Amino acid sequence: MKHHLLIPLIFAFSAITTFCNLIKAQQNEIFFADPSIYYAKGKYYLTGTRAHSPVGFSVLISKNLTDWYDPKQDGKKPTMLLNKGNNTYGNQGFWAPQILKKGKSYFLTYTANEQVAIAKSEKITGPYIQTKVEPIDSSAKNIDSFIFKDDNGKYYLYHVRFNRGNFIWVAEYDFKNGKIKSETLTQCLKNTQAWETTANYPSDPIMEGPTVIKMKGYYYLFYSANHFRNIDYAVGYATAKSPFGPWTKFSGNPLIHRSNVGENGAGHGDLFFDKKKKPYYVYHVHYSESEVAARRTRIVPLQFKLNKQTGIYDISIQKEKIIIPKTR
Repeated sequence: MKHHLLIPLIFAFSAITTFCNLIKAQQNEIFFADPSIYYAKGKYYLTGTRAHSPVGFSVLISKNLTDWYDPKQDGKKPTMLLNKGNNTYGNQGFWAPQILKKGKSYFLTYTANEQVAIAKSEKITGPYIQTKVEPIDSSAKNIDSFIFKDDNGKYYLYHVRFNRGNFIWVAEYDFKNGKIKSETLTQCLKNTQAWETTANYPSDPIMEGPTVIKMKGYYYLFYSANHFRNIDYAVGYATAKSPFGPWTKFSGNPLIHRSNVGENGAGHGDLFFDKKKKPYYVYHVHYSESEVAARRTRIVPLQFKLNKQTGIYDISIQKEKIIIPKTR
């Protein structure tokens, strides 16, 4: 064969190889929406909203935030934290799980049938079940739960309730009874910043996906705004001196947005700290510039800089260090 004929074939082979490697990389990507990461004893536990069966929540483990594996490591069915019908509330719409520990037991709070529920396990990896199959608060539809423990030992359930839109509310949570103290129900936020409602996907006001931490006497509420199908779905945060507010939104919101992370629909995740106490935010993005599903999982390091005038941390992302977690 003449060399001038061989060169085009080499380039074609190279292009095919590159394409195959790209497909393989995409296949190894993790497709959890509404992701959450729990850290314990040198390991990270990742869960989120699944895009396919079995219905419920699965879990992956990592030691470095980049390479993830199923606890079983047998390549068969995924390890499920919680399964539909296995002494658990709900038969559809399993969304937004969060793992937390109380005493020696682990708990999984989640959404199903547009209701917040909580299940218990003696192991991080489950299975999580309920002794009484029911939601936390059946008085109204509510989703996107996050349970926060304050310094005084009290627990608070941050979640979304519907009223001509989706808004974040908080109520004190009674672990013993598994219910909220309804008299403490308080709405946290209203749509007041321009980024929270854009015209790229018209909808009622939407504020969801809460995560709360506390630092130096201030509470930090991270949330997402816009419809999840909107390319401007994004993350902001607000601060307060009380778990009930009033909340002051960061003037530099949004914290995470397609304009700084480079992918559409960047939102609804969870803040966590690594083994060196460094902060990260795990979130999801749209599948591509033209398609929403299946949503891809991303992790970005955060930077906390104390503002000496306000006593509040100004938070930013390290966009050049975004992690694309993959299964090995």
